[in-house]
Amino acid sequence: MKDCTAMACGLTIGLDLGDKYSTLHVLSSEGELQEEGRVRTTQETLKARFSSFPASRVAIEVGTHSPWVSRLLKDCGHEVLVANPRRLRLIYENDRKDDKVDAQYLARVARLDPKLLAPIEHRRLETQKHLTMIRVRDALVRTRSKLINVVRCSVKSVGGRLRGANPDNFHRKVLDDLPEELRKELSPVLDAIQCLNTKIAECNKMVEEVSELKYPETLRLRQPKGVGPLTALAFVLILEDPRRFKKSRDVGAYLGLVPRKNQSGDQDPQLGITKAGDTLLRRLLVNCAQYIMGPFGEASDLRSHGEKIAAHGGKNAKKRAVVAVARKLSVVLHRLWLSGEDYEPLRNTRKRQTRLKGKMVTSRK
Repeated sequence: MKDCTAMACGLTIGLDLGDKYSTLHVLSSEGELQEEGRVRTTQETLKARFSSFPASRVAIEVGTHSPWVSRLLKDCGHEVLVANPRRLRLIYENDRKDDKVDAQYLARVARLDPKLLAPIEHRRLETQKHLTMIRVRDALVRTRSKLINVVRCSVKSVGGRLRGANPDNFHRKVLDDLPEELRKELSPVLDAIQCLNTKIAECNKMVEEVSELKYPETLRLRQPKGVGPLTALAFVLILEDPRRFKKSRDVGAYLGLVPRKNQSGDQDPQLGITKAGDTLLRRLLVNCAQYIMGPFGEASDLRSHGEKIAAHGGKNAKKRAVVAVARKLSVVLHRLWLSGEDYEPLRNTRKRQTRLKGKMVTSRK
């Protein structure tokens, strides 16, 4: 580590990360340009370049390279601010946008007030590795779905139709239904689906093993019926530390499950959710909510909450109910993780009934 702090040296560096080259903009303590240039985006080059600087404040933007670059810069003794791109409108809405301007704005905003960057913390390397495993599985599943749709659409185009089949055995079940004129053409697609099924099964086994060995808290998160090992592990990996949220309700906003606001005067239109945060986890929670609201969902406070919203009617009532259940489910999972308590499906209902009984007894007296 360097023997001087970023504030003592007074240097602020904006680093616009690129795939091959990154642009840097160095400001002195007085805010004057001290240096600008380009550097190759490799571990060796960045380490050599930033080891030559005294301990400084370095601002970078979230991106593909930002996790390993932020770790490398911290190892070089620098204070690293990873900017949230949703808060950097002065860069994205700039009519003269280029790498040099981006680096300059990062440096000047970091020097003026780092809070304006809404800096984030990247996950640990081990967490990132396990999260990659989940994202790879998701990519395989989505690819399989696209290939299955290719088969179904191809058969329909010649007047045929395939029976319903589970994706795990689709390549076997539809063989008898394939039109003779398309068997040869669709054979490679069915082979690919079979291969994907094998790889997805391997990923599912890895998810179970990692959950059991590395993240035993996921077992507690799987108590609500409809939440499986994949969703529980993704929840733990993406949030990483439950204590980072002051309130459990903040988790819903973090995952983009709260409505957007555009209120002005008497106008307060109903808008969709923000869709901020991790897309994969949000999709998994919505899938769980659909199960909870579906025919196999158990009686629970979550289901009752969704049914009340759906009963109001109106446009997209059922869709809004599912999203509301997904948001409430994220709060429940966070509380289970943080408190270590057992899940009670009808906890709020039981409390409400107890209060009503108490009021009835009091009124009789």
